[in-house]
Amino acid sequence: MNEMTGETLVSGNRLNSLFQIHPVFKAFVCGSLSGTCSTLLFQPLDLLKTRLQTQQLSSTGRNVGMMHLFFKVIRNENFFGLWKGVSPSFLRCIPGVGLYFSTLYSLKQHIFTGKELAPLESILLGAGSRTVAGVCMLPFTVVKTRYESGKYAYKSVFGALGNIYRTEGPRGLFSGLTATLLRDAPFSGIYLMFYTQTKMFAINNNINPTFTPLMNFSCGIMAGILASVTTQPADVIKTHMQLSHEKYCWTGQAAHYIYQNHGLSGFFRGGLPRALRRTLMAAMAWTVYEQMMEKMGLKS
Repeated sequence: MNEMTGETLVSGNRLNSLFQIHPVFKAFVCGSLSGTCSTLLFQPLDLLKTRLQTQQLSSTGRNVGMMHLFFKVIRNENFFGLWKGVSPSFLRCIPGVGLYFSTLYSLKQHIFTGKELAPLESILLGAGSRTVAGVCMLPFTVVKTRYESGKYAYKSVFGALGNIYRTEGPRGLFSGLTATLLRDAPFSGIYLMFYTQTKMFAINNNINPTFTPLMNFSCGIMAGILASVTTQPADVIKTHMQLSHEKYCWTGQAAHYIYQNHGLSGFFRGGLPRALRRTLMAAMAWTVYEQMMEKMGLKS
């Protein structure tokens, strides 16, 4: 019995040592789990955002509102039609959010070693981490956007990837890359700056630790609203480019088309569901991530 107990302790110590050597892996796991929860919960908002932006491609009448579109999807595709595109969303967000948080953690430990991040450091850290994750996950983003638009009859995510590669080449898998980075890098940079600054303000004012999760979530909401509004035009451009790959040679051409046909308001179509989704998703992801990192004994 003592021998078995000794072996168990040795195995446990080896496992603990392994995780101590790889704190970045812990950050990846925490980020992936937080991404899973938020992706499943807020997928309908992403679908509505894509549909609202898609309507600009052919709409000649008045714009359809978010709630009208919400009930139209339920009526025509049933309630679970709101989760169309959730498979590529999972394949993009679960490793993507994990990659974002693990890159963020790694950069923070090795480059931004100060105790408190300055605003500019937060912007650079958030933007750099999101750029890494965004480039790696872009093919899944293209598939997700096409699933949500309802314009493509793909039968599986990997079948869609193969089809795009065969018919459009590697460029098709990375369509909208510039617009995606113009959307995601500033969003993450601005978000992290506002998040760290509001969180620092709350900590400096001696908020009760019991309210830490609520504080993290509230900071995330405030940061998400500001970041979403700032980066909305890039999201609209990205959607147009990924749904009409053959139509646009470069990002400026898509931007010109939107402005010429829909005016400045065209750059803010789908802004409400996107702001709701990105804000709530980011706030939830950061709250879950921070709590899990704390349980694992790591400082986020």
